[in-house]
Amino acid sequence: MPSTTNGDWRMALSHKQDSITTGCDIDFSDLKAVFFNATLKHPSQDSHTDTLLDVVAEIFASQGVGVTRHRLSEYTLAPGVYPDMTEHGWDRDDWPKLSPDVFDADIIVLGTPIWLGEKSSIAQSFIEKLYAHSAETNEQGQYAFYGKVGGCVVTGNEDGIKHVAAGVLYAMSHVGLTIPPQADCGWIGEAGPGPSYGDEQDDGSRAGFDNEFTQRNTTFMAFNLLHAARMLKDNGGYPAVGNVKTDWGDGNKPGWPNPEHR
Repeated sequence: MPSTTNGDWRMALSHKQDSITTGCDIDFSDLKAVFFNATLKHPSQDSHTDTLLDVVAEIFASQGVGVTRHRLSEYTLAPGVYPDMTEHGWDRDDWPKLSPDVFDADIIVLGTPIWLGEKSSIAQSFIEKLYAHSAETNEQGQYAFYGKVGGCVVTGNEDGIKHVAAGVLYAMSHVGLTIPPQADCGWIGEAGPGPSYGDEQDDGSRAGFDNEFTQRNTTFMAFNLLHAARMLKDNGGYPAVGNVKTDWGDGNKPGWPNPEHR
């Protein structure tokens, strides 16, 4: 799919940020990340959301992190909240092709444009697909996404980054992903019609590339995702204490205060 060049990615990072990304002495090279772009655009078209995801990918690459990327408009996500909706009446569901990359990753990033003040319809479908695994557990009996980290990238030319991020990040946390501080970033232009992130302007510059707020939040998000994933991986995820679904399956309530002792 179309994307920006390495030079364009570097334009989005200040000299100070660039020195930070190349000077970090923490080893993140065993981490894996997967990016899902929920643009509504056809896969053959350039995506402004991809352009900002490019910056996050460049930061991750500078730390040796492997990144897998998917443009969700290339796939068919059948409606429903089961892992494979072909078992529930639909002729096609591509989620079984994508879900292994989610389970293989330490970091999951969802990129979405803003439409009518909300995340895209494809982004909502992606969240519903994550929810399809809400009944599954890991080897410790915790919910399946425990130990993984989530974040989101938002683009548009109307207000709403925080609103969209709030919904996406809550959904991610609800299904078991860890959301670190400052786990979102984005860029929006002036209200109304106008350039979107990365559009070439009359003077040859690219819209949003010089926006320090976006530069800072994108860098913070990328590194906070890396730090959280590093801590979780080094500690084997969360301790399986007080958060094991299967412990409640036999009618016991481990960790719940006994009312007789209150």
